[in-house]
Amino acid sequence: MPQATPAEQTAPVTFLADRTVGKLARWLRILGYDTRYLPQLSPAGLVREGRRQGRIILTRNTRIRRFRDAPTFVFIEHDRFRDQLKQVVTAFKLDPVARLLSLCVACNQPLKVADKDSVRAKVPAYTWQTQTTFRRCPRCRRVYWGATHRESILAELRRLGLEGGGNRSPESEDM
Repeated sequence: MPQATPAEQTAPVTFLADRTVGKLARWLRILGYDTRYLPQLSPAGLVREGRRQGRIILTRNTRIRRFRDAPTFVFIEHDRFRDQLKQVVTAFKLDPVARLLSLCVACNQPLKVADKDSVRAKVPAYTWQTQTTFRRCPRCRRVYWGATHRESILAELRRLGLEGGGNRSPESEDM
């Protein structure tokens, strides 16, 4: 049962989350960390998929500990997603603002810059008039923009004491 040892992580960390940590998976995507969310998988399926994809499993399901051949996993100790997020960010020394809003929250794909005129019919009129930067998911075609979302996320991170390092990407400043 290899538990994750964050200090030994060298490659970009990628996660696989089960139904016990769905909100955590969403927040990790908001922070820009590649997180597959597969709520339909049993613990055995999660182990197989985690091994196949080479991802760190995030779960609150204690049955994962019974698998001798389980890939690296983190048992999430808390019920509340805020505590869960704090556990993962702290354990893996993730920078919560460096990649902020760079992935599609729905399908985990990297967002692409979208021409403002191309999203006019997809966003509210006020948003189109007041925002300059838009991103689109190449898979599900959802459109994203910064507006107050970014400030709300940063405020939540401050409340959690997770403001992060100074490695903000220039792209995230607009979002």
